[in-house]
Amino acid sequence: MAISAKYSFISGLFAQGDANSEFDYIVPGFIDIHCHGGGGKYFSDGADTAIATHKSAGTRIQIASLVTQDLETTKEQILSLKNQGIFGIHLEGPYISKKYCGAHDPELLRTPDIAEIKELIAVGEGAIKMVTIAPELPGAIPVIDFLTSNGVVVAIGHSDAKASDTLAAIDAGSTVVTHFNNAMAKLGAADSLSEVALQNELFLELILDGNHVKNADVFSILSKAPNRIVAVTDAMSAAGCNDGQYKIGSLDVTVLNSVAKLSGTNTLAGSTLTMLDAFFNFTKIIGFEQAVRYTSLNPARILNVNPYAGYIAIKGREVTYL
Repeated sequence: MAISAKYSFISGLFAQGDANSEFDYIVPGFIDIHCHGGGGKYFSDGADTAIATHKSAGTRIQIASLVTQDLETTKEQILSLKNQGIFGIHLEGPYISKKYCGAHDPELLRTPDIAEIKELIAVGEGAIKMVTIAPELPGAIPVIDFLTSNGVVVAIGHSDAKASDTLAAIDAGSTVVTHFNNAMAKLGAADSLSEVALQNELFLELILDGNHVKNADVFSILSKAPNRIVAVTDAMSAAGCNDGQYKIGSLDVTVLNSVAKLSGTNTLAGSTLTMLDAFFNFTKIIGFEQAVRYTSLNPARILNVNPYAGYIAIKGREVTYL
């Protein structure tokens, strides 16, 4: 049957059906591993508002992503977030490529530093769950190895990595690619992160908003990695809000027709998606069952939440559409 627009969120589950029946589908609550804010706020300056915005659209496990800032500001943000009711924190910088920095301030980017990351991990007291790193940077591989050895997920992203850099990162424990096909060499590039990622077992984040990845590329990616996709919003503060002028870190952002770009440029600055938007967008392309996998089960596996996250139990029996 066609998927109805009627839905409800019950005890952490997403349920939906038509107006004249019981709910036709029940799926696990969404898990967003890459999201910066919503409702006009960032997690770093209005966590309650951002959490509520995405919770109202079905997100039940929320990772708060932070863009690159100086060390002291990052420490302050971690301190303010670690007890805010989120599952954890994602540091999307500062260890990323200037060539592919996207909506990060290039002046604040740094080379990977073991002492610095140890300091941030200590401040977080277990709150830092994921870090995005460009593995071609000097010192990146030892930092990746340190993080993964301490239970932190490392994503490869904002990167000009060659095949050898990517393979070294995988060997050191990296398991994810941050917003695949964005802020990296594009699909089909030889000797690149994208080439290796499609040939290995990395999970691939996709922002399915019609702007970040062309439809033809989406179909190509899904054909090559049908079970390794992770739906993310990469939402900035304008998720759930009107068009207008916003900020991301210190940078100005213009949102027009729900598309966020650094002001005066064509550089995308995150999205305005919720996970409910992403879920429905994936159902149109790949179908209901895979949309469940991409919005719940795969991110649960990345975060190692617990054996049951991404599933539904009915009278003690696990039920999944996958």
